[in-house]
Amino acid sequence: MLDELELLKRDWQQRERDLPKLSYEQIHRMIWKRSSSLVRWIFYVSIIEFIAPHLLYIVPSFREGLSYELAESLGISVPLYILTVLQYGVALYFIFRFYLGYREISVLDTTGNLMKGILKIRKTVLHYVIFSLGMILLVFAIFIEGMFFSNNLIDQLHLSSQSNIDANKIKWLVMGIMALTGIIFTGIVGGVYYFIYGMLTRKLNKNYQELEKLEA
Repeated sequence: MLDELELLKRDWQQRERDLPKLSYEQIHRMIWKRSSSLVRWIFYVSIIEFIAPHLLYIVPSFREGLSYELAESLGISVPLYILTVLQYGVALYFIFRFYLGYREISVLDTTGNLMKGILKIRKTVLHYVIFSLGMILLVFAIFIEGMFFSNNLIDQLHLSSQSNIDANKIKWLVMGIMALTGIIFTGIVGGVYYFIYGMLTRKLNKNYQELEKLEA
């Protein structure tokens, strides 16, 4: 029995010697390549997210349904226009930041710099998600404000005025529905962000943890 155990032990030790052992540089390069690929995908996703809504204008039914008459009747067309310009500008800024992040990580040569680059990208993604969700809530808030100060909301929404319900109650009901819709829509978009950007940043965080072990 002892001879058999000794033979098994020697066989296992031989197998361990035959297994390829990765060097520090090889492990670093693997993590670096994975991180670069993940940041590149973050950059691609942000571009797709920016372009995709504009492709809907190609669909006639969608294009016809996008009317600014309600915004104009509520007196909020100017704030919405300013908000749209701001949103485009900041979104392009973040896309550019993602591009710079990809370029930066693609040329990093030390583990410490790569860890800093990963942290920077994760922080940028977090700020981008917060900004995007905040903009959605702000758009709904502007519509609700316009409805609140409207003197004839029923006609502006083309609702039937032949109702026993008080017009003021209808206004608050419509505002409540708008607020609930805004919360639900923001939650859905947040869920999509969590799935896509969250998945990518979690993988980046895993790379960061591996780099920490490598430096320990």
